[in-house]
Amino acid sequence: MLNFTSDQWVIVGLVFLLGLLVGGFLFSGGGRKWKQRYNSEVSRRRELEQTHADRESQWRDQEKAHLAELKARDKAIAAAPVAVAPAVADRAVTDRSIVSDRRDTNNDGIVDTEEALRANRPAGFMDRVLGRERDVDGDGIPDRKE
Repeated sequence: MLNFTSDQWVIVGLVFLLGLLVGGFLFSGGGRKWKQRYNSEVSRRRELEQTHADRESQWRDQEKAHLAELKARDKAIAAAPVAVAPAVADRAVTDRSIVSDRRDTNNDGIVDTEEALRANRPAGFMDRVLGRERDVDGDGIPDRKE
């Protein structure tokens, strides 16, 4: 353990007293400040909880109104008479307007354009799994296989 001389003990005591004085000056009047900040935080939290509760009740009311509207719409749909369309499959299809002009010949999810149908080539990605060649740039030359 260190042995202090009496001069060193006096210096240590003076530094301690200086720390107490500086701390007292820095935190003077702080008792009122922290209590005021705490009370403002508590009031703000209560206000936020109240607005949250108000919004929850508003959301609940909106959801109930929406569900009631959906039930009323479902009842109206169920009560409405159903019109029966004439069967198209029973007659020969001669009218072009009955058949959709929108075709997807390679089943890639992209409807082929009229230009591609006229050129007898489908538009979009040609799937390798289907074994068809792929021509992305549309120049008529199949892209190389990688």
